[in-house]
Amino acid sequence: DVQLVESGGGSAQAGGSLRLSCVRSTFDYCSDDVIWYRQTAPEKEREFVAGIDGELRTDYGNDVKGRFAISRVGMNRVSLQMNNLKPEDTARYYCKTPMVVDGQCNAEIGYWGQGTQVTVS
Repeated sequence: DVQLVESGGGSAQAGGSLRLSCVRSTFDYCSDDVIWYRQTAPEKEREFVAGIDGELRTDYGNDVKGRFAISRVGMNRVSLQMNNLKPEDTARYYCKTPMVVDGQCNAEIGYWGQGTQVTVS
């Protein structure tokens, strides 16, 4: 079965750094895209943080541009380097990858990990 596992979360002071990791289990995925989201509270929507595709093209949410960097070391391992952390970065961070829905590769209805908590004070 498909599994995505996030790790690397924890506590940091403002201005500090953390490095998160997302590992995908081996699978015939429809896409190499891996996208990081964050959620500040269970009732809040998950916010786009950063994404990377199989050609190593990247994209970032406006709030993290210049501070965070997404990269991948292999097909199924993606990192999120988080620098100059702010209290506003406090959230649970999730990674996601597309899945096939009705014969189409769907980036909305994807596979999700369980998340890793980041707390900045």
